[in-house]
Amino acid sequence: MARSPRPSLSTDAVVDVALALVDEGPEGGPAALTLSAVAARAGVATPSLYKHVRGLAELRDLLSARIMNEMADEVGAAVLGRSSDEAVRALMAAWRDYARRHPHRYAALLQRPEPRTAEAGARLVAIMLATLRAYGLEDSAAIHAARCLRAVVHGFAALETGGAFELPEKLDETYDLLVHMVVAGLHTPRAGTT
Repeated sequence: MARSPRPSLSTDAVVDVALALVDEGPEGGPAALTLSAVAARAGVATPSLYKHVRGLAELRDLLSARIMNEMADEVGAAVLGRSSDEAVRALMAAWRDYARRHPHRYAALLQRPEPRTAEAGARLVAIMLATLRAYGLEDSAAIHAARCLRAVVHGFAALETGGAFELPEKLDETYDLLVHMVVAGLHTPRAGTT
């Protein structure tokens, strides 16, 4: 016999449960996210979840939007009141810090554009564009630079949280070098743009 949903169950509550499942130690991560696992944790029968989410794909999208909003909050707070090189350094540090503190969440973050993540993604892009404004980057040039910045910070964070860096050199030193290279690159005009 199917159990009726708890009165407190809502879409946000389902996302909360999904986030908790993803966060759990070695058993966590994106692979731990199933509707049956969410239902069991919420204390409801799996079909009861369909009153709040249409399926696992929608739940992953909602989870990703939540994670992206958390990142936008933290990155935005880090760059607030800073500009130019200091803002870029703060943005890169905050992004990496979020990924290191929440490696399973970061792995669950969907990278493809999706309507539910559009607002959160737009917030992150706006923060990056504001950070890059001090370099005189506008329009297409600003978008290209923001894409490069995202590729750099996401690439490092994904590799680091995925355990891809096995050589003995300190990762903090590598990241400091990466930040230096990004900042130096922002001060170097592209060929044909001077």
